[in-house]
Amino acid sequence: MARPLRIEYPDAWYHVMNRGRRAEHIFIEERDCKAFLDLLKEAVELWNVRIAAYCLMVNHYHLLVQTPNGNLSRVMRHINGVYTQRFNRLHRCNGQLFGGRYKSIVVDADKYLLQLVRYIHRNPLRAGIVDRLDSYKWSSHKGYISRGKKWDWLHKGFVLSMLSESPRQQYRLYSEFVAQEDSEEISRVFEKKKLPSILGSDEFVDWLKGHFFEEKKHREVPASKVLAPDGDKIKQVICRIYGVREQELLKARRGVLNEPRNVAIYLTRQLRGENLAEICREYGLSKYSSASSVIERVGIRMSTDRQFGKRVEEISQLLSKSQAET
Repeated sequence: MARPLRIEYPDAWYHVMNRGRRAEHIFIEERDCKAFLDLLKEAVELWNVRIAAYCLMVNHYHLLVQTPNGNLSRVMRHINGVYTQRFNRLHRCNGQLFGGRYKSIVVDADKYLLQLVRYIHRNPLRAGIVDRLDSYKWSSHKGYISRGKKWDWLHKGFVLSMLSESPRQQYRLYSEFVAQEDSEEISRVFEKKKLPSILGSDEFVDWLKGHFFEEKKHREVPASKVLAPDGDKIKQVICRIYGVREQELLKARRGVLNEPRNVAIYLTRQLRGENLAEICREYGLSKYSSASSVIERVGIRMSTDRQFGKRVEEISQLLSKSQAET
């Protein structure tokens, strides 16, 4: 099974979810929900994680979390592992509870945090379980409309401050906001069979690409492709380095070495993992074998021509660096 992309850094925000194996129930009785909530509170204390929102449904859960220590994997291993043990003990069973690894989306907080709180809290409404949000016991919605000290563990202050600096205004504005339907953009994201690894503005995505692509690129993590420089960025950098126009990358002349074009094709394959069909479309090649031959020839030349190999490696590093500076 391909490993999911995990991007971790201090103060990152995530939407996290997991489902029961074969869509089986992971919360059968009230005591299961209470056990899971106790575990979230433990995680806050043990791992310095901030839980900003949650919703427990019968066969899955949603969390909105921030990790000041950049330790999401460790936190979720604890939550999922310990809950499985407690569930099995409560119901006198054993074995796997969840259907696989948890799903996480690293989130651009400035743009999407409020929308995700609303999406998480409106889950019971969308599922037709309740008619009113405050009728549902197993989400953090009630924590947002309560000043009770029992909710002090919930990291709601930051979210509410995005609505207003005035505490008196926050609760009213929150209630009005969450009463509205989810945005079309958020609805489309969660209607997809495969959730994205990143939810953010172009600037946020570029920042992640620049900081994490080199660290995360791996054949066993296909989703790391989202961190790779895009095709236009590769062409722009190649054109700047070689002093050519983009048109020169899109045509080949028989018997004439077009090094910029060949390097662009090679890096598109190496950095983005594009398949031969995509490369052919991108660079106007008629046969897969032509693209394969270019990639092979560049690789051979890099191993035999030290100066050329160094040049290609410098371009590759420059592509990563240019994203970090975007």
